[in-house]
Amino acid sequence: MKSGTRKLIWVGTGILLFVTLIVMFMTHRAIDFTMDDEWYSSVLYDKTIPISSFQDIIEAQIWHYFNWGGRSITHGILQLTLWAGEFPADCLNILFTVLLGIMACVVSGNRRLPAFFAAVSMALGLNPNWRMSMFWQSGAANYLYITVFILAYVHCYLRELPEEEECAPRPLPGITLWIIPLGIAAGWSNENMGAAVWILSFVVIALLIRKKRKIRLWMILGNLCCLGGSILCVVAPGNYVRADIVPEEQYGTLWKLFLRCYGVSKGALQYLFAVLLVLGFLWIISRCVLRQRLEMKEFLLLDGALLSWGALILSPHYPDRAAFGTMMFCVCVSLSLAKKIVKQRNDLALPLWCVGVFIWLRGMYFCGEYLATVWGWIR
Repeated sequence: MKSGTRKLIWVGTGILLFVTLIVMFMTHRAIDFTMDDEWYSSVLYDKTIPISSFQDIIEAQIWHYFNWGGRSITHGILQLTLWAGEFPADCLNILFTVLLGIMACVVSGNRRLPAFFAAVSMALGLNPNWRMSMFWQSGAANYLYITVFILAYVHCYLRELPEEEECAPRPLPGITLWIIPLGIAAGWSNENMGAAVWILSFVVIALLIRKKRKIRLWMILGNLCCLGGSILCVVAPGNYVRADIVPEEQYGTLWKLFLRCYGVSKGALQYLFAVLLVLGFLWIISRCVLRQRLEMKEFLLLDGALLSWGALILSPHYPDRAAFGTMMFCVCVSLSLAKKIVKQRNDLALPLWCVGVFIWLRGMYFCGEYLATVWGWIR
């Protein structure tokens, strides 16, 4: 790559990232706590009593687990951010957006600044519901925040499968201790993502056994904690209370099956269509043009995306924001493919960067349109 082109990409990326964070922070400030935020700001069993202590949050989540839903980790995080207030919550949202981009780069192995820009741009620009999954506080805790923990958990296992090295990588410091809460958080995240990441980590362990590699204690602990968290999330009594009020329960079995199939089809052909289009474009260049093969890491991430998408056929409702974690798995594979493409064909770096800029423009359009509406520029 010519030095002038490299400089253009890096300087342009830095400027666009600065603009991105400013625009996103302004959008966060413009969006108030609404809908579920108001309820979760209380002790839940009595919405007239606001949260005033950490003990209130614990008691609220115990009630929530038995009366409304099993996502205790995500809703516990939500109540902490709501208790902190709007400005600290907005700052945390930006911080976790940055962490999400960093973790996507770490998982994909593409750790350059343009890749970070692409990760943040795709998380916003290819998002099936950007406002409800990243800017609405309840959605941010359920999807933005928890996906950071999911990617961190997934990375711990995927790094054990080096493609070119024969020896295992050096263990992460203290992982035997902190993999326990991380595994619980990853499994006790969302009904579809928890099971998917548990299976992914289990497959990694199975592959290591097949390669006659040493299985470390932290791998077993993390996998079991993830499984336990996923089970606790799914079997929560509150899930059945909530399911009883879903209109689908009034229908017959055949009609329910049709609606479930329609829901997952809509997930692929509407919610995830944009990110699948980008992923397919990069795969065609990588496989069909440059004859590159998918790495084991990429296969596992795609399997995780497929599992997290397909798992929602078991749910009577598939909201668009539930596709966020699946989308981020696809983003990680896209970044990994882009790295391999540029490594083999340096001259494609600028065209791929331009594709990232177009995705960035789409994300900025979402935020810009909302801000213009709030400010009264669009009526």
